[in-house]
Amino acid sequence: MTSIVHRQVDAGITQVGDGEFGKASAEPVDFGAWWSYSFSRFSGLSRTQSNAWNSSPAPRADGALQLTSFRERRDRQRFADFYSELNTGRIASIAPSVTGRVSYTGHTQVASDIANLQAATDAAGTGSGFLTSVAPGVAARLSNHFYESDEAHVWAWAEALREEYRAIIDAGLILQIDDPSMAENWDAINPEPTVEAYVAFTRVRVDALNWALRGLPEDRIRFHLCWGSWHGPHTTDLEFRHIAELMLQVNAGAYSFEAGNPRHEHEWRIWEDLTLPDEKLLLPGVVGHSSPVVEHPELVAERITRFASLVGSDRVIASTDCGLGGRIHADIAWAKLEALVEGSRLAHVHR
Repeated sequence: MTSIVHRQVDAGITQVGDGEFGKASAEPVDFGAWWSYSFSRFSGLSRTQSNAWNSSPAPRADGALQLTSFRERRDRQRFADFYSELNTGRIASIAPSVTGRVSYTGHTQVASDIANLQAATDAAGTGSGFLTSVAPGVAARLSNHFYESDEAHVWAWAEALREEYRAIIDAGLILQIDDPSMAENWDAINPEPTVEAYVAFTRVRVDALNWALRGLPEDRIRFHLCWGSWHGPHTTDLEFRHIAELMLQVNAGAYSFEAGNPRHEHEWRIWEDLTLPDEKLLLPGVVGHSSPVVEHPELVAERITRFASLVGSDRVIASTDCGLGGRIHADIAWAKLEALVEGSRLAHVHR
């Protein structure tokens, strides 16, 4: 951990993380550890034959939206041959299901994460680092075999996750909420819903997240939105313009989102019409996980400048599209971070 933080500082990164090395993994490269780490930190979960990976719920009589299984997502259906051949790596565990009351049991694990990062930042002589934690909307993608409704399931996760959020904040660290579900759930609903219905479905998850964050200082919270970091076509990704305002309703001080990959780079223009609330920051991704090609620093600077010209350079922190670990080789990941730093210097913003 210390060496990872030192290397970030030496590269010029000003807001360091723990590289998610505290997240439980079963393999040296675990694409799902950012989420699957939570499986061992909550009660009420168990293995079932029917789970979020392989089984979809029956349609509800009232027509309410429901998530399909991961295997039946629309992008996977459209490019079935590609996905059947894609080596997506192994994850730490087959997704469990919720079979009892969800409660937080990860106090020892999160305390270890906190202590390790604090020791590393102290040794590196840098300021407070950030730790990641999943959003209720992510956790609620597990199959629900216990709660009476989707809403009750989401809110149960919000109550349980609040303990992890508070532990990170109370330790003086920055909390990053990882929530690909805000955008990614769109692809997991068959048939494709209306945007209005999807926004209403997602608003329940935003309300639950804000309840879990109640009373916590927004300037120590960053919210990360992405469309999933797997290497695939992503043709069924929801357009950012449909959920950007909803993202800004999350009680966070900074918003991280994909802005550097070929599916979403063009969407920087939504900020021409969208007002960033006072005291809020943008953390656009300017280097990414979707390709091993290392971005040129001048391209990175150009991407940064697009946002700075619209919201002000003092309100932009250059970031990555998503976590780099597992999606690209470690040597390439470090090279991309170096390009991020150099591009930030050219554009005169933080990173």
